[in-house]
Amino acid sequence: MQSQASNPGEGGGKSLYPLADLLVLRQRIANLPPDDALKAVEAVVDWLQSVQDAANLDPGHLYEAVWQLEDALAGRLSRLSHDYLYKARLSDAEEKRLWSVSHNYWRLLAATYERCLQPQSNSGQPVEAVRLALPDLCVRLIAALGAVLKWACFRHLRADDDLWRRLGQTLLIAESAHVAGRMTERPNAAASSPAREYARVMIFYAASLDALPPPEIELAVRLIDHFLSDFVLTAQVRPDSVYWVDLQLAQPPQRLALMPNPPPPSLRFYQPAEAHARISALQNELEQGGNMPAAINPDGQYDNRRALPVLRHLVTYLAPVPPQRHHDRHRVNHRVTVLNGLVNAFVVFSEAFGGHPAGLPMVSWLVDNVSRGGLGVVVEGKRPAWLGIGALLAMQPEGGSNWLLGVIRRYHRESDTLARIGIETLARQALAVELEAPPTAIGTPVLLLENHGQPGDVSVILPPRSFDAQETLECSIGGQRCRLAPIALVEYTADYELARYQLSRLA
Repeated sequence: MQSQASNPGEGGGKSLYPLADLLVLRQRIANLPPDDALKAVEAVVDWLQSVQDAANLDPGHLYEAVWQLEDALAGRLSRLSHDYLYKARLSDAEEKRLWSVSHNYWRLLAATYERCLQPQSNSGQPVEAVRLALPDLCVRLIAALGAVLKWACFRHLRADDDLWRRLGQTLLIAESAHVAGRMTERPNAAASSPAREYARVMIFYAASLDALPPPEIELAVRLIDHFLSDFVLTAQVRPDSVYWVDLQLAQPPQRLALMPNPPPPSLRFYQPAEAHARISALQNELEQGGNMPAAINPDGQYDNRRALPVLRHLVTYLAPVPPQRHHDRHRVNHRVTVLNGLVNAFVVFSEAFGGHPAGLPMVSWLVDNVSRGGLGVVVEGKRPAWLGIGALLAMQPEGGSNWLLGVIRRYHRESDTLARIGIETLARQALAVELEAPPTAIGTPVLLLENHGQPGDVSVILPPRSFDAQETLECSIGGQRCRLAPIALVEYTADYELARYQLSRLA
């Protein structure tokens, strides 16, 4: 293939520089700032944008330019992703800029690969130069569309349903050319095939990762990648099939109960197969004190405390029988007063304040549906900094005097000023106590849930990173000293820990 196209953008009304000349492109890539990943990716986003409206592109030339650009930028994209997920003290503006640049890069990369895949003749087949590279092109395109879905999930946005038609069309092209199962090697990525890459995206969706905060979504992606070969995607329904997807429709995967009749040949079916048992085994190993495999956690970033909630989530949502709704939802239209965080919840449940705290930072949200298990809420206006998956809330329904304890499980942004939130009710009663670890006398504020301080197994809400499986605690309940012996850590979020203890009274 020639290193320079004679006029790949002729008729497009704008130059494709630097993508029009591979020698120029390589020089421009070499001149990207080495120590400013954000600025470098912003420049590349501009280059990719220049392609979108150009006509009469030579797909072979464009494909060669774009894959070289993608490979050269991989390290910088990883740094941006790391900064977005883990860098402390990012302002809202910095976080939004990192997200926008990364999301736009993957969106434009996918659109550019689609330009390469467009048929160039009446046969409906890609041109010869692209056909020879078809497995790699399809893998890269599906991976880019998967990254668009992941970055939308990071910000709790719903991806456009047309993304699924684009994914399906790419896999159908690979299947029609008999290359869907052909493995390809890429720098900075594991070997993959179009079918394998599509399965990765479908499993990502089936895992309901929008119920996790972004760092845990990233860990879940690593776990899915690690166990990917144990999942199964087939063209035939099987007894253990859980989801189906129609490759021709702009529609995300559906639970098998909704399968159309008769099923069209474009349906594909997902089964957890051996993957569920292997993920469960890893969960059990970590619960017994084992360590995360280095292949999943090469930098040691995820300790067991952070990994176990993600594993439990995957075990639940990638099960042969995924979770079902336990309670019917009912439409309502009333407001709820909300306080965030354990300290504020401790105050409202403490008898010392009588449930009527003054001067605390309350907000009012509109409740639009309720069930026995929780609330659906509409939040309007500027997003509070603390609002996100795993946030602990104390809530008082309009006109009531009782407080509820809840946690945000679902969070979907519809715009910068409108979000819909799903809140699970953790408890309708809680006892505020201060724990002590002998011999210290410094109290830690916690909440005992639905127990009233009676001896036996009790669930306790603690501050983050407080639970110690080797540490017995003491507290005073109703004037009597009590001991809390640790049993297990049940849940960990950035706001709190939920643990089980054995409560007994001291003589």
